[in-house]
Amino acid sequence: MKIKDGFILKKLRGIDGVVVPVGSRAHDGMATLNETGVFLWEALQNGADSESSLVDALVSEYEVDAAAAEKDVRAFIDKAISAGLITK
Repeated sequence: MKIKDGFILKKLRGIDGVVVPVGSRAHDGMATLNETGVFLWEALQNGADSESSLVDALVSEYEVDAAAAEKDVRAFIDKAISAGLITK
């Protein structure tokens, strides 16, 4: 799993973020991310490459159990794939 080329994260207010298309993707839409989405996006940028690695990162960063982290990661992945931001 990886972020598609042509998208960058811009942070807003230090917590939330917006994924912005650049270059040849400049006409694609933007996507807003909450704090968890920003964390997961940055985990992908830093080498996380699977759903389980994202779950592990979320569990170790926040006080959340694995089941809740799996649910959040699955929702993030589903939305990011349907928006054309990441590949599986």
